Amino acid sequence: MGLKIRLARAGAKKRPYYHIVVADSRSPRDGRFIERVGTYNPLLPVDHADRVRLLPERITHWLGQGALATERVGRFLGGAGLAAAPVIREQPKQSAPRKKAKAGR
Repeated sequence: MGLKIRLARAGAKKRPYYHIVVADSRSPRDGRFIERVGTYNPLLPVDHADRVRLLPERITHWLGQGALATERVGRFLGGAGLAAAPVIREQPKQSAPRKKAKAGR
């Protein structure tokens, strides 16, 4: 059983709120989970204390059991000093205009 520490969406329409949960990697995003280990509220300002709330002792327990964090949750854990921050992927670059579009200008 592959364990993941990931986000499960909650909240109303257009008002997202996420629970940080430990779940089997095969279970649905908002479905069955093993334990809730934190919350994430993206509507709060970045510097607000309640934007990301974590239970550090439970997260370290599950990381010790072999759970893997998703990229977004890995950033939260890296910011809290609970795990090494993941390498951030580069944003894709927009394609340059083709020859025909450049010639038409």
